[in-house]
Amino acid sequence: MDLDKYFKKYVWDDERTPYFVPVSRLTRRQAGYEILFYALFVGVLCAGISLASLSDKLPHGGAAIVSIYAFTVVCAALLLGMSRHPSAALWCASPPVAALAYFAIYGFHPNLGPTDKVLLVVVMVAWVAYARRLLAVARAYTSLPDTRGPA
Repeated sequence: MDLDKYFKKYVWDDERTPYFVPVSRLTRRQAGYEILFYALFVGVLCAGISLASLSDKLPHGGAAIVSIYAFTVVCAALLLGMSRHPSAALWCASPPVAALAYFAIYGFHPNLGPTDKVLLVVVMVAWVAYARRLLAVARAYTSLPDTRGPA
C-alpha cells in the first residue's frame, strides 16, 4: 500500500489544496478552490456561532451583536463563494480579529485553563496570518491565468 500516493490524492493535491503555492504562481482554478474552501469553512463556523450565541446558557449568551456579526459573515461567505469579490474576502477575513476583540472585551470561558487560552489566541493569530493570504488571492483572482484548456 502506497501511503504517499493516497495522501497526495485525498489530502494534498497541488490543484485543489494549493496553500503553500505563492499567490503569483496560482492559477485561477487553484485560487477558486482555495477561496471556496475558506468560504465554506467560515460560513459553516459562523453559522454555528450565530445560532449558539443566541442561547442564554452561555457565559456571555444573549449578546445579539455577536449573532448579528456572525450572520453577516455567513452572508459574506456566500457572496465570496459565488463572486470571489475582494470586499467579501475582507469581511470573511475579519472573524479572527473579532474573536480577539471578543476575548479582550468579554474574556474567556470560565472553565478554560491558561493553556487553552493561549492555544485559542495562537490559533486566532495564525488565522489572521492566513487571512492576509486569502485577501491576496481574492485581489489577484481576476488577473490569474485561466488554465481550463480547450472546451
